[in-house]
Amino acid sequence: PIEPHPHPRPHHRPSPASSRTTPHRPLPVATTAPRPPLSTVSHRRDSRKDRDRRRSSTRATFYDDPSLSYTIDRPITNWDSKRREWLRLNPSLATPDRVVMVTGSPPGRCPNPGGDHLLLRFYKNKADYCRLHGYDLFYNTALLHPEMPGCWAKIPLVRAAMVAHPESEWVWWVDQDAAFTDMEFRPPLHRYRAHHFVVPGWPYMVYTARDWVGLNAGVFLLRNSQWGLDFLDAWASMGPQTPHHDKWGRVLDAEIRGKLTSFADDQSALVHLLAKEQRRWRDKVHLESGYDLHGYWEPIVGRLEDVAAAYAEMERRDAGLRRRSGKRRSFVTHFTGCQPCGGAHNPAYTWQGCVDGMARALNFADDQVLRAYGFGHTNLNDSAPIRPLPFGYPASSRGGR
Repeated sequence: PIEPHPHPRPHHRPSPASSRTTPHRPLPVATTAPRPPLSTVSHRRDSRKDRDRRRSSTRATFYDDPSLSYTIDRPITNWDSKRREWLRLNPSLATPDRVVMVTGSPPGRCPNPGGDHLLLRFYKNKADYCRLHGYDLFYNTALLHPEMPGCWAKIPLVRAAMVAHPESEWVWWVDQDAAFTDMEFRPPLHRYRAHHFVVPGWPYMVYTARDWVGLNAGVFLLRNSQWGLDFLDAWASMGPQTPHHDKWGRVLDAEIRGKLTSFADDQSALVHLLAKEQRRWRDKVHLESGYDLHGYWEPIVGRLEDVAAAYAEMERRDAGLRRRSGKRRSFVTHFTGCQPCGGAHNPAYTWQGCVDGMARALNFADDQVLRAYGFGHTNLNDSAPIRPLPFGYPASSRGGR
């Protein structure tokens, strides 16, 4: 497993081992089998949906229950059976391991000049990734609970998404300042059959050391289950909407090593929840360190050209070698501490360093998308210059770009 990536902490630098990742399986290759005419496919799809609609209209589901609530303060019970019945009545939507990605940004304009443009680019990155892999995407700009702003805003949002998307087996939260920099990789959901919560982290640092950087709460997968709803309720019980939030701040200050905030933040609360209530939660939690579900940005952005060059060279030699290379793209590059919208970046970094790093990572990811259209950036430091790729690229080209 890779070593822990440090959360942004003044004067803290990651170890060289933080860039190691493990190989993964390639995406399935499309077959060349003939397909029926589009009109036939559309008719069949519409027919299935019509049958589902007629079937569900004759049977009540949880949506017909007036006590149903999408809000975090109204618990839901028997969710597994309710969701199972809904899927039985809507079989065309019962796709194994279906994923809805959830992310968002503040309701108003960014106070930081250029922040809105950066958020647009981060959104495009997530939209591209979801389109390539067939995932649903919900981008939210509304505060669903007025007393849960900032880092806590994602919990009521994820909760609402679970109820709104019973067809999705997983709800995947991704922070606004996280970018996908390996557009081919998929989380190995088959490895999580026994788990309901997947978050980047390291067991010793969470369960024993209780370290604030033992995990990162900015990217996680939560199974759409009763366990998942109960877990969110327990996590939210330390949030700012409760009368005990100040007390939790003092408790977490004393308990969580390396905690930088002066209040009960979502990440320290998550470490506390997992460490203190291991008997209740641990068996269903997977702390992922086998690949960069959360990749700390600073050591990643400086080596992107080397990674691109290594990929291009291996493709020129043998496309199959690419999967066995030691130089792997970071799956998710997370710009923790940069605050692209608010601008109040961690003093350990410069704002220009953050901006340049974000542009490089987003251009690196965009090149993987543009390649299918025959184009690529001339260099990663500038988003504007684009060039057409030569025929047979990269076999016809020397160098990484």
